[in-house]
Amino acid sequence: MSGENQPVDASGTDAPHHAPPAGPWGPLPSGGAPVRASRARRLAAPVLTLAGAVAAFAYVGAVDPNEPGHYPVCPLFRLTGVLCPGCGGLRSAHAFATGDLPAALGANAVAVAGYLLFAAFTALWLLRAFRGGPAPRIALRPVWWWGIGAVVLAFSIVRNLPFGSVLAP
Repeated sequence: MSGENQPVDASGTDAPHHAPPAGPWGPLPSGGAPVRASRARRLAAPVLTLAGAVAAFAYVGAVDPNEPGHYPVCPLFRLTGVLCPGCGGLRSAHAFATGDLPAALGANAVAVAGYLLFAAFTALWLLRAFRGGPAPRIALRPVWWWGIGAVVLAFSIVRNLPFGSVLAP
């Protein structure tokens, strides 16, 4: 029998089941034109990401990391006394959230650059989602990733040296 090894679909026939072709915005209808997701569906991911970031900054803005006992101490700093690239990040976020940009830069300048890059990326993501375009992608060549790593490493080393104490939190 020809249909013995073929799956049976919901109608009870032994015709093979084929999924509809998919386009960049979801499945293609029988006419071939892509079906765009609703604006609310497109905006869900960037809006939820932004809401999470705002909630985190609101919490850190309200609960001062300069007060002892609110947050754990960096394990690397506790064990070795060496400042990691993230040391001072919570103090930087607190200062940033309360509008004190000089204090935020003094606590961790690399973190402030990260906040600003995150804000720019999220704004672009929201704009593209609102207009119905594709989500932005971070597609850097390996040389750029190595360069970013080298800058963060240099920042970490310099902030631990006596002449780089201005970069220490």
